[in-house]
Amino acid sequence: MFSRIQEDIAVVFERDPAARTTWEVITCYPGFHAMLFHRLAHWLWESGLRWLGRLVSHIGRWATGIEIHPGATIGKRFFIDHGMGVVIGETAEIGDDCTMYHGVTLGGTSWNKGKRHPTLGSNVVVGAGAKILGPIRIGDGAKIGSNAVVVKDVPAGATAIGIPARVVDAQNGDATGRFAAYAVVRDLNDPLAKAIHEIIGHCADTDRRIEEILSALKRLGLEVEAKQGDQLDANYLNKIVD
Repeated sequence: MFSRIQEDIAVVFERDPAARTTWEVITCYPGFHAMLFHRLAHWLWESGLRWLGRLVSHIGRWATGIEIHPGATIGKRFFIDHGMGVVIGETAEIGDDCTMYHGVTLGGTSWNKGKRHPTLGSNVVVGAGAKILGPIRIGDGAKIGSNAVVVKDVPAGATAIGIPARVVDAQNGDATGRFAAYAVVRDLNDPLAKAIHEIIGHCADTDRRIEEILSALKRLGLEVEAKQGDQLDANYLNKIVD
C-alpha cells in the first residue's frame, strides 16, 4: 500500500512541473486524493461491501470533484491532473501509467448490465474535456485530444481528435515514450486537414490565374466587365484550419 502511495506521489512530480514539495502533493492535489479514496472504495466493493464502497466513493467525489465508481479497475501510476469533473464508470478499466485531465468522461452508452465502459491500455493520455463512450478499447500509448468524443476503438500509438473522433497518426507515438501534455502532439498526419489545405491552395491559385487573365485582356484593349467578387483570404483560412 505504501509503495503504491509513493508511486502516486512520484508520478505527480514526473508529469506536473508545478509540483514543488511532497507535502504540497499530499495536501493540495485532488487527483492524488481521489486515488486514495478509490483504492479504499474498490477494496470494499471487491470484498462484497458494495454500499460502503459507494459511500466512500461518494465522499471522495464530494471532496475532490472527481467521480470514480468503486467497481472501476485502475492500474499503477495513474495521474489525474486538475481533475474537476472527471467521471469514470463502473466497468471502466485503465492500464498502468495513464494520464487524464479535467472534464474527462469514461462513460457507458447502454443501460444493460455487463461491460459498458471503455478500456484504456497502458501509457494512454486523455486530454481535457474528452469523452470516451461505450465498451471500446484505447490501445497502449494512444492519445485522445482535448474535447474529442470517442465512440470507436483507437489503435495503439495513434491519436484521436474531433467530434466524433477520427484517428490520425502521430509521428511521435508511443515509440518515443515521451509524455504529451493534454494529448497535444505536433505533426499530426491528419488527412482531413491536409485535404482542406490543398483546396485552399488550389482556390488561391485559381484566383491568381484569373486576375492574370483579366489583366492580359485589358492590355489587349478588350472591355472586361467589372464584377469584383469576394477575394479569398487564404492566410485567414489557413489559420482557421490550423
